[in-house]
Amino acid sequence: MIRTLALTAAAALLALPAIAADWRPLDPQNTLVIDTSKGRIVVEMRPDFAPRSVERVKLLAREGVYDGLLFHRVIENFVDQTGNPDNRGGGSSHPDLAPEFTFRLKGLDHAKVAVRSSDGIAGFIGATPFAAGSDLEAERDKDIGRRAWGAYCPGVVGMGRNAAEDSGNSEIFFMRAAARRLDRAYSVWGRTVVGFDVVKAVAVGVPPANPDRMIKVRVAADMPPAEQPRIEVMDERGAAFAALVERVRKAKGADFSICDIEVPAREVR
Repeated sequence: MIRTLALTAAAALLALPAIAADWRPLDPQNTLVIDTSKGRIVVEMRPDFAPRSVERVKLLAREGVYDGLLFHRVIENFVDQTGNPDNRGGGSSHPDLAPEFTFRLKGLDHAKVAVRSSDGIAGFIGATPFAAGSDLEAERDKDIGRRAWGAYCPGVVGMGRNAAEDSGNSEIFFMRAAARRLDRAYSVWGRTVVGFDVVKAVAVGVPPANPDRMIKVRVAADMPPAEQPRIEVMDERGAAFAALVERVRKAKGADFSICDIEVPAREVR
């Protein structure tokens, strides 16, 4: 049995039937399963965007640091913040992280480019949206790769920090809505592929009067096989996803943005 899990209202209306080849399973080593007081969130982590951030999140999950922590700062139409052991603003006992605001794309074979203009491109690597420099910049930087960065669209997850750019540590945040002003200012390490409704349902407040919490946070690969979620996401390089992008682009017209696309996911039983 296959059950569709993650579709925006627009995608639900515009998605086309897809064959098996249009879907790919999540990598258990880079899938984070977060059971919260409002339900389950599943994140596809992207070490190709921010390897040190992903490594830190995995470490803290495996140490149990995240278990029981509150969503201590939740702003409607912005973010759900959590991950601080003091449930306010303090980090873990591990050293702070260097910023990973940008990365280098040495080719586009593993990416879906949805927007191309004279000043840059934008698209998807896995389920996570990105933006990057122009083709002219890519030609100039061909030895090191095109400069790229994660795009803060709904469902994207990032590393929190203090004022200093190298102060990321354990705090993480989930985007309730798009906030592209955060691009190149906070490290993107993945995107919610299941449970965006949970992200939106977390109690709002700074701090919330009755805060929700992360009950248990695990790397999927560490879970017993029978408990691992069996999730597939639409392959961003496939024909079905290309058709989805084009139909959303047509519907939105000049207002089209990569933040209008949520990569569909489904549970395979």
